[in-house]
Amino acid sequence: MKTARVPFGRFQKAATVGRAKATATDGRGFTTLDERSVGVRPLDAAQRNCYGWRIMVASAQYIEHIISVFAKATTANWETPGRAGNVVVLTPELADEVMVTGDLHGHRRNFNLIKSVAALDKHPRRHLVLQEVCHGGPTYAQTGGCMSHTMLEDVAILKLKYPQRVHFILGNHELAELSEYPIQKNKQMLNLLFRLGLQHAYGPASDEVRTAFVPFLQSCPLAIRLPHGVFILHSVPEQVDTRKFDKSIFARKLEPMDFFERTGVFQLVWGRDYRQENARAFAELVGATVLLNGHEPCPEGFFAPNDTQIILDCCGEKACYVILPVGTPQSHAEIVGQIQRLK
Repeated sequence: MKTARVPFGRFQKAATVGRAKATATDGRGFTTLDERSVGVRPLDAAQRNCYGWRIMVASAQYIEHIISVFAKATTANWETPGRAGNVVVLTPELADEVMVTGDLHGHRRNFNLIKSVAALDKHPRRHLVLQEVCHGGPTYAQTGGCMSHTMLEDVAILKLKYPQRVHFILGNHELAELSEYPIQKNKQMLNLLFRLGLQHAYGPASDEVRTAFVPFLQSCPLAIRLPHGVFILHSVPEQVDTRKFDKSIFARKLEPMDFFERTGVFQLVWGRDYRQENARAFAELVGATVLLNGHEPCPEGFFAPNDTQIILDCCGEKACYVILPVGTPQSHAEIVGQIQRLK
C-alpha cells in the first residue's frame, strides 16, 4: 500500500500549520490534519476509503517526545545493572523479588493491572518482567489499525521511570516487527495492521517512530536469570535434545542478521516444543533447573507442560503472574504454587 510521506522536518512544520484543528485524545496530542494542509501528495480513492479524507496524527511535540523516549530506553536497556551480554542476572544485591508476567498482546486492562499489582513505588526492591505487547488489543475505529504500538511506547516509558527494575524481554512478535517477518492470524497480516496503526497515529512521521523503536527492541534482553536456577525467557527453542543450539547469543554482541529467520534468536522466541526431554536439555544448556516463559496461549492463565517448564499468559481474562523471591531457592512445584491471577 502506498502511503503519503514527508520528511520529519517538513512534517514538523506542517503539523504546526494544522494545529488549529487539534482534538486532544489519549494524552498523545492527536491532531486532525487535512492531507492538503500538510503538503503531502493527495491520497487516491482507495486510500481515502481506508484512511478517510482526514488523517489523525500526533502533535510534533509528542512525536519528538516518543522518539526521545525510545532512544533513552535503549540506553537504559544496555545499562541495566546485572546485564551480562543479553541476559540480566538478578542477585540479592540488586533485588528482593521479581514479578514475572506473560504475553499481553495489547491487553490494556491487564497491563494496567500488572502495574498496579507490581506497585514499584511501594516496593523499591521489586523488579518487573514484561513481554510480548505487540499485535492485539483494540484498534483504531477509522482505519482498523492496531493500537498495540501505544503499549510498546508505554513499556519504554516505564523502563525510563524504573530503569534498573523493569525488564522487557524480546518476544517473537517484537522480533517480527524489527525484522519485518510476516505474521498472519485469523487471515489478517498482523504486521500490516500494526503499521496501519502507526500510520494512523503518526501520519507522515510513522517511519521516524518505527526507526526509533527498532533499536529499543534490539536492545531488549533475551532472558532474566535468577539465583538457584530460574531462567526467564519468552519461549524454549525446539529439539535442543537432538540438535545443536547457538547458546552464544546470550553472551555475545548480536549483529543485525541475528534478528532474522534461522538464527539462534529466532529459534529462541518461536519455540513450541514442550517435551520433557527438550526442556531438560535446554535447561542444562543454560545452567537452569526451572524455565519460566510466555509465548503459548493458556486458557487458565498458566500451564506446566513438564516438570521443568512453566508458561504464563497475561492476554486473557484469567491472566496470571508470579512474584518470586530472588535469594531463595524455588522448585518447579513451589513456583507453580505461588502463581496468582490478576484481579
